[in-house]
Amino acid sequence: MFDIAIIGGGPGGYVAAEKAGKSGLRTILFEKKDLGGVCLNEGCIPTKTLLYSAKLYDHARKSEKYGVRVEGAELDYKKMTDRKTKVIRKLVAGVALRMKNAGVEVVKAEAVIEGRTDDGIIRITVDGHTYEAKNLLICTGSETFVPPIEGLDMSANEALVTNRELLALRESPTSLVIIGGGVIGMEFASLYNSIGCEVHVIEMMPEILGAMDSEISAMLRMQYTKRGIHFHLSCKVTRVEGNSVTFIDTEGTEHTVEGDKILLSVGRRPIIRGFGLETLGVELERGGIKVDAQMRTNVEGVYAAGDVTGFSLLAHTASREAEVAVNTICGHHDTMRYNAIPGIVYTNPEVAGVGLTEAQAQQQGLECDCHKLPMAYSGRFVSENEGGEGLCKIVTEKTTGRVLGVHMLGNPCSEIISSACIAIERGMTACELERVVFPHPTVSEIVKECLI
Repeated sequence: MFDIAIIGGGPGGYVAAEKAGKSGLRTILFEKKDLGGVCLNEGCIPTKTLLYSAKLYDHARKSEKYGVRVEGAELDYKKMTDRKTKVIRKLVAGVALRMKNAGVEVVKAEAVIEGRTDDGIIRITVDGHTYEAKNLLICTGSETFVPPIEGLDMSANEALVTNRELLALRESPTSLVIIGGGVIGMEFASLYNSIGCEVHVIEMMPEILGAMDSEISAMLRMQYTKRGIHFHLSCKVTRVEGNSVTFIDTEGTEHTVEGDKILLSVGRRPIIRGFGLETLGVELERGGIKVDAQMRTNVEGVYAAGDVTGFSLLAHTASREAEVAVNTICGHHDTMRYNAIPGIVYTNPEVAGVGLTEAQAQQQGLECDCHKLPMAYSGRFVSENEGGEGLCKIVTEKTTGRVLGVHMLGNPCSEIISSACIAIERGMTACELERVVFPHPTVSEIVKECLI
């Protein structure tokens, strides 16, 4: 008998398993593929590994303006992918070691929920073997959403790929059409643009990056337009045939673009089928599992965390939700909050944001002030980003001065945004944040300077 069974070994599942094991709970973790889930094996980590190689290539080609001449800089895509594989293997092994050290029993197989007994015990079967647990945490994640577009058949068209197939390529395509200008789409656009691939991005919305700050999204798009990426905004894809994608613009005019590969990147949806969830009578919402602030479902002893809830499909959100679930099971009061969940786009330059944008604050009826400062105001930014453009925006509530949101464009804002997360999480005001001493010279000083 286990105290907790966890289905799914991604950022939610393995974090929960480690915490539960170290808390003294007898824990079992089921993962049908590799530990780390989509994020580690097919998403976040491999993408960022390749993006870093592309960034180094960018630096090498443009190093002369820094007084360093690199002649004949070449990119070896096979070596890039070999290194990506090495990184993944190292990190997967690290997760396995963490499970071992926490005393977690790991079952690498597909688990199926058989239901609950009359006394509330949850039964799970794997290859004919039955496991029982007092509590269940569902962390089955999400999968690529395939919209009902003519010709969008992944099995019948070799040119059509998701992030999984694109990351598995051993040779770079010479041209790429990306359907969807969200975070994943833009990161792949950045990667393949840097290594010399012709890139088209087709987006149904009037701007890329969806809920990110629109001004910053537009600045990033303009920078990549100068680098040669072709953006087709407010356009609806009507059909895919072979290597070609046909779409219509706002005036109803039809256009067609072609690419060696066509990346489908229009979003993800929770995985709620195929593992016996229906046997529990769990309530659904937004296409995922409905939970409360303690990650409890409507069924006693059953919890859910991560993408499967359909709310905040981010790895770091999943990890925090998992912590809340385990704390609740252990009897420790904890509550999941979403007001300070950061969002990062690992393009070059990076985009980062946390909290409300100015538009979101206004939609909520909040009277706010928007403080803006070019990243070039930072001496460190200028010294390390020759000719680079960027922006820092801080949204504050007019009456209280409370920090509502921070949004940035420019390297290395993915490493800076944590300070803004803390400020929002702690309910700090602009005056309180302004009084914090930031190290000089760092790009992070822009957060303080933006408020002065």
